[in-house]
Amino acid sequence: MIHAQASPATYRKITVGALVLLTLIIISGGAVRLTGSGLGCPDWPACNNDQLIAPLEVHAMIEFINRIITGLVSAIVIATVLGSHWRVPRRVDLIWLSWGLVTGVLAQIILGGLVVLYELPPMLVIGHFLLSMLLLWNAVILHWRASADTRPHRDNHRAHWLGNALVGLTSMVIITGTIVTGAGPHGGDEKAERINVTIRDVAQIHGTTVVALLLMLAGLMLWLRLRSAPEHIQFWSRTALGVALAQGVIGYVQYFTGVPELLVGIHIAGAALLWIVTVFYWLNLRGPLVAPQPIVTATTIVP
Repeated sequence: MIHAQASPATYRKITVGALVLLTLIIISGGAVRLTGSGLGCPDWPACNNDQLIAPLEVHAMIEFINRIITGLVSAIVIATVLGSHWRVPRRVDLIWLSWGLVTGVLAQIILGGLVVLYELPPMLVIGHFLLSMLLLWNAVILHWRASADTRPHRDNHRAHWLGNALVGLTSMVIITGTIVTGAGPHGGDEKAERINVTIRDVAQIHGTTVVALLLMLAGLMLWLRLRSAPEHIQFWSRTALGVALAQGVIGYVQYFTGVPELLVGIHIAGAALLWIVTVFYWLNLRGPLVAPQPIVTATTIVP
């Protein structure tokens, strides 16, 4: 009987693949919505009635390609689970995190089917996007923890709680952004219903959360610099602030130029990037990865 094995380096490459594909599915899902292709394949799991492959029509092909990427995501997630069991040495935390991806993808498939069958209700579309962000969170942690046979060590509780606050505020930015989108013109299909709120009001709320996030990131960067924090943490601090600033600029430009599809698509990709950077920043604020201490028992022989 052949026993498969995977080195830590090999498994980490698998986690990179999972992170990339889970990001790509967010971008392709945005393309579906922005091109009005949400009902390009009106049935699920087949594209149209009993026709599995989409016809050569733009909207149908865009939706079909998105479903293909979903299949690739499913494959890489299965690989992360198998790899976590084959990895030498095996680690329980990586196994649990990989199964978290499986659970999330299954939920995504079910929710995606409901989105199509119920013809793109905005609250289901929002839920689908937020679940994608939750999967990204899981994938980033899995990749970070798979870096070596180590565990996180909290050496600064204040930084730990500031990191938690940062994740919470970034979550609010993303959630309010989805509500703005749900009230806006790009619903995935001309007949798709929209959230019955004034887009100007929700955009102002979203903008307020963005400003609050920028102020927090700037203040946190200054605090870390004054405390002479390790360079890798300051790197993530600068990166997070830069991405957030770029997102803010894109958001304001798209709002005042009538939300053109291209800028909205860039903004969606930027939201995924901001979330990934924020989670990495949060993980580094929680403390460095350190080697577990050896367990000393009564039978340990001391030379």
